[in-house]
Amino acid sequence: METADLLKKVRRIEIKARGLSSNIFAGEYHSAFKGRGMAFSEVREYSYGDDMRDIDWNVTARYNKPFIKIFEEERELTVMLLIDVSESLSFGTSTVIKRDMLAEIAATLAFSAIQNNDKIGVIFFSDKIEKFVPPKKGRKHILYIIRKILSFEPENNQTDISMALRYLTNAIKKRCTAFLLSDFIDTSDYKQALKIANRKHDLVSVQVYDKMSTELKPLGLMKVYNPETGDDQWIDTSSRKVRSIYRNWWINQQTYMQGAFKQSGVDSVSISTDDDYVKSLLMLFQKRG
Repeated sequence: METADLLKKVRRIEIKARGLSSNIFAGEYHSAFKGRGMAFSEVREYSYGDDMRDIDWNVTARYNKPFIKIFEEERELTVMLLIDVSESLSFGTSTVIKRDMLAEIAATLAFSAIQNNDKIGVIFFSDKIEKFVPPKKGRKHILYIIRKILSFEPENNQTDISMALRYLTNAIKKRCTAFLLSDFIDTSDYKQALKIANRKHDLVSVQVYDKMSTELKPLGLMKVYNPETGDDQWIDTSSRKVRSIYRNWWINQQTYMQGAFKQSGVDSVSISTDDDYVKSLLMLFQKRG
C-alpha cells in the first residue's frame, strides 16, 4: 500500500473509531471492563450508617472522633490486543476483507481504551510472535498501532493461537484486559492456553469470518488456494459430498472454538464481514456490564 493511501485509510478509520468510542461505546466500555479494584481516596467524618470496617483508626485516634476511609474505583487498565496477522485474514467476499474489518474493530477498542485513560499494547502473531508493541497511552500511540495493523506484513503465514496466548501470559505480568482478534482458523489445540491466559487476565475473544467460508456454493469445478500453506487444488463444488465435507469441517471448527471459550470462561463474539460490528460489540459490552 502506498504511503498516501495508507494515511487516508488510517485517517478514515480514526474518524470512525473515535466517533464510535466517544458517542456509543464510552459508557458501555467503562462498565464492561472495570478497573483492578478499589483505591484509597480520602477520609471523612463518620456518619450514621457507614460501615464500621471502613473506620481509619489512626485518624480517629488523632482527632478523637471517628473518621472513615473513602475508596474509589481504580480505573486505569492495561489493554492488550492480540491480533492475528496470518494470511487467512486476507480473504473476503463482502465489501471488506477480514483483515480490514479486524483493523476497524481493533481501532475502535483502542480509542475506547484511551477515552478511559487506559494503556494499550499489541501482540501481532501468526504461528510466531511477529511484533510486540508495549502498552502506552495517547493518540499518537493509537495511530501508530492502526498504521501497523493496516500495513503489517508478517514473516510467516500460518496461525498458532496457543503460542500467542502463552506469550501474553509470560510477557504481561500484571492483570490486564486482553482482546484476542482472529478468524480462529487454527488446527492446533488452544483450549488449555485459553484457560491459563483467562485465569491470569480478563480475556475476550473476537472472531471475524466471511460467510463464504461457512459453506461451498455449487459453482462447478473450482481452483481453491490456501494462503497459509501456499497450496492450491481443484475441487468439484457441484458434488454434494464435497460440499458436505467442507460444511462439516466448518461446523467442527466452530464447535471446538465455542466449546473452548465456554470451558475457559472466555466471553466471545463472532462477527461476519457483512455484519454490523458496532451492534455486535455493543451486545458483548452489555452482556459483561
